[in-house]
Amino acid sequence: MPTIAVLGERAMGEHRVAMTPAALARFAKLGFAVLIEAGAGARAGFADAAYAAGGATIVPREEALASADVVLAVRPPQPADLAGVKQGTKLIGGLAPYADAARLGGYAGLGIDAYALELLPRTTRAQAMDILSSQANLAGYHAAVRAATELDRCLPMMTTAAGSIPAAKAFVMGVGVAGLQAIATARRLGAIVSATDVRPEVREQIQSLGAKPVFEEIREGDEVTKAAGGYAGEMSEGYRQRQAALVSGHIAAQDIVITTALIPGRPAPRLVSDAQLASMKPGSVIVDLAAESGGNVEGSVAGETVERHGVKIVGLVDGASRLAVDASNLFARNCYNFIEAYWNKADKALAMPADDALIAATLLTTGGHIVHQRFAPAAA
Repeated sequence: MPTIAVLGERAMGEHRVAMTPAALARFAKLGFAVLIEAGAGARAGFADAAYAAGGATIVPREEALASADVVLAVRPPQPADLAGVKQGTKLIGGLAPYADAARLGGYAGLGIDAYALELLPRTTRAQAMDILSSQANLAGYHAAVRAATELDRCLPMMTTAAGSIPAAKAFVMGVGVAGLQAIATARRLGAIVSATDVRPEVREQIQSLGAKPVFEEIREGDEVTKAAGGYAGEMSEGYRQRQAALVSGHIAAQDIVITTALIPGRPAPRLVSDAQLASMKPGSVIVDLAAESGGNVEGSVAGETVERHGVKIVGLVDGASRLAVDASNLFARNCYNFIEAYWNKADKALAMPADDALIAATLLTTGGHIVHQRFAPAAA
């Protein structure tokens, strides 16, 4: 019987766990034995007794690693934290491959097969395995709630005997999964919400959530290139300048700004400058979801709340982790869906062919080597 091990997360401030008691039955049904490091789920509110009641065995970390055929992880463990793992063990989870080439070399040195689920392509087949989307959804929700708690006024319009209070204004920059959830949550909290993105074609998504799209009108010659799949291509410099001026004027009138723009493998793009911060009302709040990757906002600090020009800047790095119960449950389902897709029921074993599109996209190391084409040259 193959064995899955789930270790306690050692990253500072991380409360999630890669498997929950609710997910145990799914893995057991496939035919896995599950080992849980003692205390692994404690910070997410999952006691060892709950795992044991679901059929898992609670063991020390060393025993879990020595017995594991598969190890699940929310954040990338350091190679030293995997001491004693068997060669050929599959490490599956969020492995942040762009962050540390030396760590990938360490995985190769251990002889493990490391699969980074954040590298899954955005395809229909991979949707149920997509840890970025599931966790970004929660981070977007938390960003809006955090902004509401930091703001020194209420979000919805209120009518009282003493007079009316106007609704707060919230502006979301970046309309991916996190941005869409931030829009929806801010709307539910009663704010007047607007949003923008580098892709003008997302206007309809913004409007569908009851928010106002903030885009310059596209003129003849603005679209320099067209991209495949129906997406807009690169826009002209003239359009970009007009859009930047429109956004600058819009930011000045906002009570809340939430930024969500990330580029894999590169520093986060700068969306809000110091001059734009200075134009905002004192007491306004910005939540920067890209703080850990350099920040969308000038002056933001990862993991801290700082103030510039009277504006609070929240460098949010743990939005999903602060919702550890739901985040862990979604993460565990993502991992299950990935593993189940390659489960050979007859042999009770994983069959993960290297030429499969999703395996090729996620496999970082195998056979003692870094094999992913994006990372092998840098590690050579």
